Order: sequence, then structure tokens, then C-alpha cells
Amino acid sequence: MALDLEQARAALEAELVDTVRITRTAGQAALDPDTGEPGKTPTTVVYEGPGAVLSTHGQIVMAQLLGTDWLSEGSSWYRLVAPVSASVALPGDLVEVVTGTAGLTGREWVAEDATEASTVEICRTTRLTERITAAPVGV
Repeated sequence: MALDLEQARAALEAELVDTVRITRTAGQAALDPDTGEPGKTPTTVVYEGPGAVLSTHGQIVMAQLLGTDWLSEGSSWYRLVAPVSASVALPGDLVEVVTGTAGLTGREWVAEDATEASTVEICRTTRLTERITAAPVGV
């Protein structure tokens, strides 16, 4: 029995309920002439749309829901899953959950590798490392 790729893509994309944004550095930060400190580094948005950031546990659950394991090969602690139509994330790109799942909204990750590609694609997947922007209380 052959797998219907369009049906598999549609089933996976129906589970991508968050809005994610991928941004890429777009130049050097300007120095503040008064303090000499660098300002915010300019970025450009390369993708904003449906997606999901899954922990290793989330990757296992997604595979069970879909009945097919498309995500576990080379599992990292976090992985971005986006539609095949999404732009390719490059190493160093920032990934943010803009809206969606409580607890993920506003968190940022850094793409570890270029988005994985293959001859047969069901989705775009990118390994991520969480970007910690504040120290926990008591550190």
C-alpha cells in the first residue's frame, strides 16, 4: 500500500496550531554614540506562519497521533516542524512562537542546523536549542 503524501502532509499540517516566526540577522548592530554599546541587531523575517516547536516527548506523541514516525530520526531536545511551503531555516536563525500554545508563546530557539531536506518531504524540520534570555531566580 502506497502512502498518500498529500494526505500525510495535510494530517501533519492540521496539527500545526501555533504561529511561529523565523528571523535572520540582516546586518550589524549600530553603536550608540553616547554609550558605545551596540544596539539591537537588525533582523529580517524569513517565515511567519503555522508551525510547532516540539520537545523530544512531543515528537514521540506527534508520531503516535499520525501513526507514522516522521520526526524521531536524529531527535534533538527541541525541533521546529513547519509546512513544506515554509522557508528553510539556516543555522543561527531565531525561531519564536508568536501565538499559540501556553508556555511556548514568546520563547525563542536558535536553529542548530539547516532545515532538513529529503526527496520525500512531509514537513520541514529543524533542530533547535532554546535561547535563554533571563537567568532563573536564585542564580
